[in-house]
Amino acid sequence: MKKIVDFIKPAVILLLVAAVVALVLGLVDMMTRGRIADIAEQTKTNAMKAVLEADSYDQIDLGEEAPADVDEVYAAEGGGWVVQVTETGSQGAITLMVGVGDDLTCTGISVTKSSETAGLGAIASQKSDAGDAFRGQFVGQSGDVKVTKDGGTINALTGATITSRAISLGVTSALALCETLG
Repeated sequence: MKKIVDFIKPAVILLLVAAVVALVLGLVDMMTRGRIADIAEQTKTNAMKAVLEADSYDQIDLGEEAPADVDEVYAAEGGGWVVQVTETGSQGAITLMVGVGDDLTCTGISVTKSSETAGLGAIASQKSDAGDAFRGQFVGQSGDVKVTKDGGTINALTGATITSRAISLGVTSALALCETLG
């Protein structure tokens, strides 16, 4: 009987500790959920304004016709679109906002999520001279956007060709989609 009590007592204590921790985590989630959603929305709006300045953006529902890599599409007030795409890089998903003008050229890109290697692919999303220069190459691009190794005009980040190709593919997808939107 003593062995059963010796076994049950720590199990009950562990269960109580787990319940208290779960309660605290639930309360923290409840208190921060709204703030986190507000920050995420503001981050998205800032990324959209960075690639195509407009007073407002209206989401377009593409339904089943949306390409697999396109997450969301917005019509910008005054003309043009902002397209959120997700491509696979060397270390995982890369999510970017692509601005597309009425003339079907890229007006800018902003990498909003990335898990690429620090010092290599991560440069694409950094606010640095190298990151700004890399992203700046996409402005004015149209049609099929490719890195120079593949016959295009985009200079890949050194040591990060896969990342550079993924971003080029995302820009190409956004441009092609906007061409169908006309």
